[in-house]
Amino acid sequence: MDTSKMIKAYCLKTKEKNVPMQDAVITKTAKGGFMAGGHDGKGNKMAAIMSEAKAMQAIADGVATKGF
Repeated sequence: MDTSKMIKAYCLKTKEKNVPMQDAVITKTAKGGFMAGGHDGKGNKMAAIMSEAKAMQAIADGVATKGF
């Protein structure tokens, strides 16, 4: 898979920045925002808050699934 289109997030456990998120699922927050949840491939869970445009683009690119 092309890693340039993958959602990148900060991994709290390893303190790494711009880590590509694998198996990302886009969800909607209670206030209407969008959030991606997944893992870094090493078993560490990750989350990223994003705009609606970026969330819909990730779904369209096939790097994330729709969870709402």
